[in-house]
Amino acid sequence: MDRFVKSDDRTPPSLLIRVRNRDDQTAWREFEARYRDLIERYCLRRGLQQADCDDVQQITWLHLSKGMRNFEYDPGRGRFRDYLGRVVCSAIARHFARPKPSDRALDELLLTVIPDDRETSDGKWEQEWADHHFRMAMDTIARTFDRRSVQMFGQLIAGVSVADVAAAFDASQDAVHKVKQRIRDRMQALIAEQIREEDEPHT
Repeated sequence: MDRFVKSDDRTPPSLLIRVRNRDDQTAWREFEARYRDLIERYCLRRGLQQADCDDVQQITWLHLSKGMRNFEYDPGRGRFRDYLGRVVCSAIARHFARPKPSDRALDELLLTVIPDDRETSDGKWEQEWADHHFRMAMDTIARTFDRRSVQMFGQLIAGVSVADVAAAFDASQDAVHKVKQRIRDRMQALIAEQIREEDEPHT
């Protein structure tokens, strides 16, 4: 299933614009809620322990709380997800660079394989970013579609055949196909909107 589509439609001002306003605490809470899970999952994918992930989160949000207030969208300098990836990689490097006498040797070893903030994000970050947007869209689907349709769709994307889903839900195969197409189209539209909000923020 294709997860991403491109759209030229315009959207309301994005979080990337709103968080520049120091007084908009709601925007910052939404911003943190939106990306906290992405950062944690990436850290875990990189092999960090939960305590390390928590520390990296703190370093990341401290940097972003300052940097986002002066954020200016410039397509020539890359996408927001690349900027966020560099911030997180830098936070990981800073975390392991902190002096810890009891495990300094391990820190030094990890620093040899963790990129610093001069390097671009890796394939793991790109995959986590894609999965992150898929999960966000699925959360919206779960809130806006009836439970039975969402359950059907969940079975389909898990690899269960249309025939088996139809039998499990006592529905016709045609009905299952319609559910799949309707939710798939909505998923594509949601993900396109989420990506556009990041890649094309506007005032």
